[in-house]
Amino acid sequence: MDFKEQLFQLFEVEAEQAGLILSKFHKETLDKNVQLLEEGQSCRSLSFIASGYCRVYKWTGSKEATQWIGGAGYFVTDLASFLFDKPAVWSIETLSPVTLWTLDKADYQEFEQKIPNWNVLEKRFIAKCFMLLEQRIFQFISQSAEERYQQYFEANKELFNHVPLQYIASVLGMSPETLSRIRSKA
Repeated sequence: MDFKEQLFQLFEVEAEQAGLILSKFHKETLDKNVQLLEEGQSCRSLSFIASGYCRVYKWTGSKEATQWIGGAGYFVTDLASFLFDKPAVWSIETLSPVTLWTLDKADYQEFEQKIPNWNVLEKRFIAKCFMLLEQRIFQFISQSAEERYQQYFEANKELFNHVPLQYIASVLGMSPETLSRIRSKA
């Protein structure tokens, strides 16, 4: 799905509104291992991943915990920092060369004045983000490690060929050794 289609789906916008929103995004091409955001910084952008993979993670004091890995068709940001001007809780890095469509915060804030029903569109977007979070939490409390792995693998097969397994293990809430054991049984 390309960026314009994704925008229509996520925001449920009309063509004129989509044109205005699209005009504010700029294309970025970045190499592997580029730090898009570091914990503690202010997040000043929201990016749509057109190609490649990004990782959202945090240092816990004893290890890195990967919260999410996003590929083509997903947005990446530290939403609380972006929306509420808080220091970022998450760090974001590229795991491969990536192409992003990036929206700067100042342009995002202009939508409120330029798009009459922006508050409704924004609410839908944030609700969809929240629904994904709810699904993920439910998987953690209702599924075994094997079930979480199987479901994640079925939904993200290509990811397993491009991303280090220790990051995938972290997303699934297990050690790399547990992931290896589960994969060897599958």
